Amino acid sequence: MKLAFNLKYLLLTVFIFLIEVLIATKLADIFFVRAYLGDVIVVMLLYTFVKSFVKMNDEKLILGILIFSCLVEFAQYFTVAEKLGFRPGSLMYIVIGNSFSWIDILCYAAGCLLLFLFVKLNSKKQNN
Repeated sequence: MKLAFNLKYLLLTVFIFLIEVLIATKLADIFFVRAYLGDVIVVMLLYTFVKSFVKMNDEKLILGILIFSCLVEFAQYFTVAEKLGFRPGSLMYIVIGNSFSWIDILCYAAGCLLLFLFVKLNSKKQNN
């Protein structure tokens, strides 16, 4: 792992973040998109954000993101946001979340699997 700024990943991060904002604000009425697609995409947001500043092994990063996402989800089970004193509606309360769901963990896993497949396919293209 080494620090290395990557503009391409930073621009992807901004783009994916805007998609997440769009999902949360304008597409909130479409249950599938709000409830599932946002969780699949959020791991991609984390991936591109880290890759914006750090050059590291993709597989380790994807695994780390999956573990991190699961830890955040389990923090919701134990109502960590409330225990830390964050008020409902505050930024940190929203980031940490407040409702545990096994389906969210499946969505994170699906997003990480898609990332892994994309990275593998992309590396094969670059090697050819």
